[in-house]
Amino acid sequence: MKTMSSPFRYLASLLMLLVLFTSACGSKEGKVEGVNMLYGKESKVWKTDKELDATGDKVKQTDAQEDERITFFANGQYNMTSPQGAVNGKYTFDQAGKTIAMTPDGSSTSNSFSVVTLTDDKLTLKSAAGAELRLEKE
Repeated sequence: MKTMSSPFRYLASLLMLLVLFTSACGSKEGKVEGVNMLYGKESKVWKTDKELDATGDKVKQTDAQEDERITFFANGQYNMTSPQGAVNGKYTFDQAGKTIAMTPDGSSTSNSFSVVTLTDDKLTLKSAAGAELRLEKE
């Protein structure tokens, strides 16, 4: 005598595969990988994907902000470009502490950010005030 649970067993197997697939392909938000993800082989250009204020609300980007780019180089240098000009400087990345400090050339003061996410194609920086800048690889 055949049991009626056979179709249910099949459905349960399909659901389990779906759960495994979803978790394997899930978001990389919150994952901080190696420093080489920041600059690739020699350099990597990042552009703004989204900006959130300290309360988590999305900040509307102007056309000029959408044109801003930041390039991190393997030698510890960075370059930020926008329609208004460019800023060069040095950065230090602390993977264990999940922080990055950026010091513009000619300045003795650095800007420090928490690195929320760092993967090959996503970078999320969080200011001390709680605002987030989500960048994507160009």
